[in-house]
Amino acid sequence: MSKNTRLVYSTDQGRVKEATAEKAVDSGDGIVRLLRETKGRKGKGVTLITGLGLKEAELKALAKKLKQQCGVGGAIKDGVIEIQTDDREKLKALLEKQGLSVKIAGG
Repeated sequence: MSKNTRLVYSTDQGRVKEATAEKAVDSGDGIVRLLRETKGRKGKGVTLITGLGLKEAELKALAKKLKQQCGVGGAIKDGVIEIQTDDREKLKALLEKQGLSVKIAGG
């Protein structure tokens, strides 16, 4: 079998699933940045939290905690947490309680 093909089904083994590799974590420079973005959201602002350097499970737990404490929604996209609020000062205080170095970036 060549390297360019992959086994999807075999009668002797059944379905074969390939192991999924965990995504690489971007550690950044150790500073968590809070960015405000309205692009593509009809003028509604969201705060993007970048530079966390956490694994997927830790990122989900942190996002859930931040959303609950702010009383808003949000999502995780490509290792970046999106929180549906413009209140970056509150997010900064919450992240600093976690022991992270936080910087408000952008205007």
